[in-house]
Amino acid sequence: MERRTIGAAALSVGAVGLGCMPMSWAYSTSRQRGEESLRAVHRALDAGSSLLDTADMYGPFTNELLLGRVLKERRADAFVSTKVGLLVGDQHIVANGRPGYVRRACDASLRRLQTDVIDLYQLHRADPEVPVEETWGAMAELVRAGKVRALGLCAVGARSSRRPGARLHDATIRQLERVQQVFPVSAVQAELSVWSPEALETLLPWCEARGVGFLAAMPLGNGFLTGTLTPGEGFEADDLRARHPRFTAEMMAANQPIVAGLRRVARRHGEDVTPAQVALAWVLSRGRQVIAVPGAKRERWVSENAGAAGLRLTDEDLAEIAGLPPAQGSWD
Repeated sequence: MERRTIGAAALSVGAVGLGCMPMSWAYSTSRQRGEESLRAVHRALDAGSSLLDTADMYGPFTNELLLGRVLKERRADAFVSTKVGLLVGDQHIVANGRPGYVRRACDASLRRLQTDVIDLYQLHRADPEVPVEETWGAMAELVRAGKVRALGLCAVGARSSRRPGARLHDATIRQLERVQQVFPVSAVQAELSVWSPEALETLLPWCEARGVGFLAAMPLGNGFLTGTLTPGEGFEADDLRARHPRFTAEMMAANQPIVAGLRRVARRHGEDVTPAQVALAWVLSRGRQVIAVPGAKRERWVSENAGAAGLRLTDEDLAEIAGLPPAQGSWD
């Protein structure tokens, strides 16, 4: 697989990584099977999808424990990215950016992952009660201690909390400007897909100008862009899409022209090419520092996603995708 680099440290990873969250968190519990997920992780590493993206909150903790079983055998094949800063309660999620907590959380993640070093340690969300510089400074100490190789920041997620007239990623860029004064940012993780391209406006250019890697989260639109979801079929109660405005039967039907466009492009490249691969190839075409991180928990989808790294879209393909209708429905 094509390799790409992350940040000033020039950390090398496969162009398509593996988002591990669906194996343990936020998607249908009845379809989460540990042994099947383990096989999927091994398949990703075999295919060159070396970046394994997880977080201590996924499960919580069970996702890191699962990856630890693979890393115990194949640490040299993997690029480990995990996150800190969010705590999961019974019915809520809260931020914790206190330096002491960050240090304890890192040690706990290292134990669960069965490794001596985390390749990329990301701040999941800034704690509004703690200056982000203090949290980032504690993370920088972990780099100096040899427990972490590089630091990353996840984009601020709440669209509804934007200031009037502000662009989607203005708050994230303000955070980045602040922490960059403390210790270099190697990567930013934010949503980027055919139906959610907002990062192209300001956030991706910010990364390009500073040599910062960009981890494209949800590049398949939570599965919608694969073309495998049926409007009206519904989701399990614990699946985040069950409460998502874009995944109502009405909105899924309204957004089918986007999938149809991806299918048309796929057919031009061969019978075996899928809409999902076209969607991922579009993300990869946004810049050399972009790494697509699709979530998956089955070997079949991992293999399909990895194959997108070899798909080269033509100018005609890109023009057709650019001409697709914008997604309908709120993303909040």
